Amino acid sequence: STPLGSQREAAPAIHDALAAAVIACVVMDSSPARASLAFRFRALRHRNFRLFWTGQLVSVVGTWMQSVAQGWLMHRLTSSPLMLGLLGFCQFVPVTLFSLSAGVVVDRVDKRRLILITQTLALLQAATLASLVTAGVVRPWMVLALALAFGVINAFDLPARQSFLIELVGKEDLSNAIALNSAAFNTARVFGPAVAGVLLATIGEGGCFWVNAISYLAVLAGLAWMTPIDSAEQGDSSATLMDGVRYAWSLPPVRNLLLLLGVAAGLGFQYMVLLPVYARDILHTGAPAYGLMVTAFGLGSLLSAMWMTRQLSRWDLRRDLLVGLVSGGLGMGFFAW
Repeated sequence: STPLGSQREAAPAIHDALAAAVIACVVMDSSPARASLAFRFRALRHRNFRLFWTGQLVSVVGTWMQSVAQGWLMHRLTSSPLMLGLLGFCQFVPVTLFSLSAGVVVDRVDKRRLILITQTLALLQAATLASLVTAGVVRPWMVLALALAFGVINAFDLPARQSFLIELVGKEDLSNAIALNSAAFNTARVFGPAVAGVLLATIGEGGCFWVNAISYLAVLAGLAWMTPIDSAEQGDSSATLMDGVRYAWSLPPVRNLLLLLGVAAGLGFQYMVLLPVYARDILHTGAPAYGLMVTAFGLGSLLSAMWMTRQLSRWDLRRDLLVGLVSGGLGMGFFAW
């Protein structure tokens, strides 16, 4: 048998060999299609980013499975739309309240170490919820408390992961890394809910939570296998929270985008919270159909994310933003009707 240390070294070595072979094939083929493909996935040239991106893809599939199962569990326990709304509130209000101050903290610490901590805590949160459901002792207040804990973890995890990208790829490939990150998120949003719907109908909510807990190991393994990042590349910002707020507010494009994001996310994208009610009480369907409804939204987001991996001008971005806002508003209107 292979010693543990050799296994630890063999896995990333195989990963690198496969990635190098794919990149070599793309580079050797000089056709415009291959060149365009290489450009769209250029951030994957960086080994650390490949490890991080692959781990995130696996982990976010599990996170979406838990999100779908959590809403279904709360509706099964309470049959109350109000409790579903409270569940969403508990999960997302910590991000709203703490993300700015968390961003200041993230700038002053080792981001890789912080992500290791947040992902480990998220694993423990998922395992705790899974254990309560499996033991048959789960209560609505427990689900709310664990959702609140996950929100606090996310308040630090999200800015840490976002700012970690520049350390992995540098400024040159940062925009592509962000686009690929978004594509991974939305790919998980397609597959995670669909798998969750099947598991909910077969082994129940607890199985989804256990799968999510295990999925965090992919991120932790990727972080452990990374090549050490030079400390000179790590941020040590002395900016205060108010400095950051003033800077963002002083730039009209940034200010307008933040306001737009706040309105759209706060008022337009909360349909997910009530989908269990829509699926079970209005359409009279089961968990598989509920999972497919979430998957359909994810598929549209994935197509948009892949579109954004192209090299776009400022005017292209403005046009795409307008098209996205209008089509999103129309879609929500038809959905309500």
